[in-house]
Formats: sequence, structure tokens, C-alpha cells
Amino acid sequence: MNKPLMVLMAAAAIAVGTGVYLTAPSSNAAPAAKASEKGHGAKGHGDKGGDKGHAHAEEGIVQMSDAKVAAAGIEILTATPGTLRNSIILNGILQPNQEALVQVTPRFPGVVREIKKRIGDTVEKGELLAKIESNQSLTVYEMRAPISGTVIDRQISLGEYASEQKPAFIVADISTVWVDLSVYRRDLPRVRIGDTVQIDVGDGGTPIEAKLSYVSPVGSSDTQSALVRAVVANDGMRLRTGLFVSARLILSAKQVPVAVKGTALQTVENKNVVFVRNGETFETREVEIGSRDFENVEIVFGLMDGDRYAAKNSFVVKAELGKSEASHDH
Repeated sequence: MNKPLMVLMAAAAIAVGTGVYLTAPSSNAAPAAKASEKGHGAKGHGDKGGDKGHAHAEEGIVQMSDAKVAAAGIEILTATPGTLRNSIILNGILQPNQEALVQVTPRFPGVVREIKKRIGDTVEKGELLAKIESNQSLTVYEMRAPISGTVIDRQISLGEYASEQKPAFIVADISTVWVDLSVYRRDLPRVRIGDTVQIDVGDGGTPIEAKLSYVSPVGSSDTQSALVRAVVANDGMRLRTGLFVSARLILSAKQVPVAVKGTALQTVENKNVVFVRNGETFETREVEIGSRDFENVEIVFGLMDGDRYAAKNSFVVKAELGKSEASHDH
């Protein structure tokens, strides 16, 4: 075989070998790709910066120190068994207890010669109120308090004519007062003597709880309502007759295994949630709610008796959760 032909055949063999090498699958290619993919995933979850926070945001975890919670005014309460109350709101007025009130009227008409007591003065039974000079005998007689109490009205002045037709003083024992409330006709069938009322005096203090002692058998044609009444102890002279009050009349009560404040409920992704306190974090806990009243909500599923949760200002935790998720989305 001549030399040019041999060179040509050798070149062809080299070309064929190279083609086979280029088209043959590499045994290490797939594992390398998988390792690369695995390494990329591990990097995403193992990052100690934003990706870790993103994982927490997805899990509904909000980091808040105790100091930050206190500064935000977030109230932490404990989920416990509770009582839910069906109630209606009533408006009314504080009145003197008419069963402990006396109108003091002159025995004889005459001129007022001396006055010893003013409105607001406290008196003991038998204490001197005023002196009147009788027009009939021209002698001076005394008007004395028939009961111990407080002078809540005075209708005479020094030197004027006092008539036996008009009370000169009204003395009342204001250690108790009447709370007169109006009930509209649609609610009257549900109201009974002995029902509990929680009275809001409007002074920012704790409501006063009392029982209804009277339900009027007649109504008012003007307001289409009827009067109900509670007699309330006037501790510390907190109740001032003539002032308006509101009251919550409790119609029924239901015991539930777990209840939280209504202010604890928030909505995240159209789901009812409560933020449960664990250490220095809040966990977003989806809950199923049952009955509720003006203050508390029954939790059917999602919380246990003893769980600590954000009650007042829970919306601050929701805002923190939203900021955390928004920062990691970018």
C-alpha cells in the first residue's frame, strides 16, 4: 500500500474516534447536575439572612421582644373557659330612691326667719332645717329633718313667705339610687325581674352590676317603651341623680370551654387568626370561632385553655407580619 493512501486511512480513523467520543454520554454528567441543583436549594434554605426570615414569614412567625410588645401597648392574655352573654343596650337616668326620700313642708304658712341647711348638706334625723314665723300665731316654729340623709332640694329663701302647699326641703337618703331604664316594646317580652344589668355610669370606671327590681306594667305612648328599674348602692357617692347612664341587660349566658377577647381576632388571607405568644415570638394560629358576645368570642378549634395570646392592639402584630412578608417578597 502506497504511503499517501495509508496517511488518508489514518486520518479517517482519527476522525471516527473523535466523533464517537463526542457523542457518547458521560457517566458523571447527571450526578453533577443533581449535585448542582441540590447545592442551589441548600443555599436558599441555609442562608442566615433574608431567606431564613422569609421561611418564618411563610410560617406566620413574628419576632417581637417583650419591650417592643409593651411599647406597642399589646395586651397579652390567657385563653380560658368563659361565659358568653346575650344582651341588649338600654339608656336611662339616675333617680333618687323615692322610698328613701321625704318632702319637708311647713306646718303653717309664714315668713322664713332662719335657714340652717343648703342643697348638698347632710343632715341627721331631727336636725334643724329652718325656722318659720307662723302667720296665725305670730310665733316661730322649727322645721326639722324627718330622716337622715342629704338635702337635694330647697324651695325657700330667707324672709320670703313659705306655704304649706309647697315643700320647703327635700331630704333623701342617697346611699342607694334608682337606675330607671327604657326598654322598647320589641324587647319587653324577654325582660324579667331579677335579670342582671351592667350599668355604665360614664365616668370611665368599672360598670356596676345589679338586678332588675321592677318592670312597669304600663308603657309610654310617646316613646313606645316601658320603664325597668334597678336599685343600686351608691358606694363612694359615685352616682349622681339626674345624670344619664347606659346599661347592658343580660338576657342569657352560655359557658364555653375556650374564649378570647374579640379584639384578638384578625384576618390573614381571609382566615380568622389569633396571635399566640411563644417566648419572644408570635405564632399566627388559624382558629374556628363559635358563639360570641359584646366582648368575648368562643374558640372551637385552634387554641387551648392556657394559650397566651395578643388581645388588645393585636393589629400591631398583623402589621409586623405584613411588613416581614413584604420585605422578603422583594
